[in-house]
Amino acid sequence: MYATPPDRPTATPAATATATPAATATATLAALAAAQFAVTLSTSIVNVALPAVRDGVGLSDAGMSWVVNAYGLAFGALLLLGGRAADLLGRRRVLTAGLALFAVVAVAAGLASAPWMLVTARTAQGVGAAAVAPAALSLVMRLHPPGPARARALGVWGVVSGAGGAAGVLLGGILTEGPGWPWVFHASGIGAAVVLAATLRLVPADPKEDPGPRPRLDVVGSLTVTSGLVACVYGLTAAGRSGWTDPLVLGSFGAAAVLLALFVRVERRHPAPLLPSRLLTRGAVGPANLVMALLGAVWVGLFFFLPLYQQQVLGVGPLEAGLSQLPLAAANMIGSGLAPVLARRLGPHRTLLAGLAVQAAGFLWLARIPADGTFLVHLLGPVLLVGAGLGAAFVQLTGSAVSGVEPADAGLAGGLVNTTRQIGGAVGLAVLGTLAAARTAAASPDLPHTAALTEGYRGAFLLSAAVLGVGAALTPLLARRARPVRESVPAPPPASAALRPTSRTR
Repeated sequence: MYATPPDRPTATPAATATATPAATATATLAALAAAQFAVTLSTSIVNVALPAVRDGVGLSDAGMSWVVNAYGLAFGALLLLGGRAADLLGRRRVLTAGLALFAVVAVAAGLASAPWMLVTARTAQGVGAAAVAPAALSLVMRLHPPGPARARALGVWGVVSGAGGAAGVLLGGILTEGPGWPWVFHASGIGAAVVLAATLRLVPADPKEDPGPRPRLDVVGSLTVTSGLVACVYGLTAAGRSGWTDPLVLGSFGAAAVLLALFVRVERRHPAPLLPSRLLTRGAVGPANLVMALLGAVWVGLFFFLPLYQQQVLGVGPLEAGLSQLPLAAANMIGSGLAPVLARRLGPHRTLLAGLAVQAAGFLWLARIPADGTFLVHLLGPVLLVGAGLGAAFVQLTGSAVSGVEPADAGLAGGLVNTTRQIGGAVGLAVLGTLAAARTAAASPDLPHTAALTEGYRGAFLLSAAVLGVGAALTPLLARRARPVRESVPAPPPASAALRPTSRTR
């Protein structure tokens, strides 16, 4: 069933009529899921193309990570502002504006001829993604009431979110070896334009809002947290080259501390803060987002290091490296699709714990890769485990992170869960990259360069397994925090209960 929930009684007749037919409901969900697919795909589509992008634009080895992190940081740090803008200005309106910006600057990234041009375009692309992701998720939550319908919608959301990361690596390989690396970005822009057209046609118009003053957007808070995170990630990245005691590294960390402290001060005084304290204390929202940050760290690291290992150590081409991601994508989709079924039988938090444990086992296996490995023997098994566990864990965490919030905070909650994943990914990639570089540099000079690189990648995968272990240890806290939410809402069941549907999923 696809209906306008009772908390938005001012929906226009056209919007209500559009939301009634089941076929239109499916098409609308497909359009919203495609928007999420586009922003997730753009996180990983550049990974296979990074060696070609480095040669084409003149990037340094350290600069390669900024092609990923410029997008991820802008995306993650501005998601809260995007979520709040969706709540205040209209979710469909913010979604379409974000898609338009995303499409234009993606094409511009493919036309870049210098590193600063590419990094700037990727940053602007992240700004567009920060508007798209929370608006799309909050529309899904608004248009699918709690119960089996929302559980199915979240299952679809999990599938496309996970598949977007794996499909990005595959498509990046095809385009890099075919028409060339600029089409990695051009394809993202064209895809976003198609999704924009589908959104304008299928997604119901924003309901009429009551007249009256609206809270101000917290622009200062957004700028301080973004600048602070950029300074932190820059310090972590530079530490791998210059050492932890380098003045520039220490200055970056000092600036990050000041800016993030200023962000906390701004949030306490702003009448409509980006991150109100009530949101983090509501149900399992706080611990779910903490675990999501850890999940994002290993997620982004996997799609960064795995293609580099295949190309720089095993010597495969971009297309072969991309095609080898198909099993990962398939496992991820299967894990996401089975998550609601497993949650019904095992409970959502046991399902989350199982997903994290399966992923950790896969990363421990990857930590044993040799310099002369093969895909079938050394990569296929672990990527299947990581993909399946990632899909199941992502669906459960998304449901927990948006459950129990007030309708007016739906966009903010959707922005927060994506914020923690993206920021976790950016910080995680900086930490993992620094560790990998340090282990490679510390390898015996008698080792071949490929063996030294392998030592670094193995260290990154081993740390990823440890990070997932921390996430698993936090799962009991998430379960305890979720209980009061279930008990406080007698009917209808909250979003967390939607992950344990009592009716059979068709």
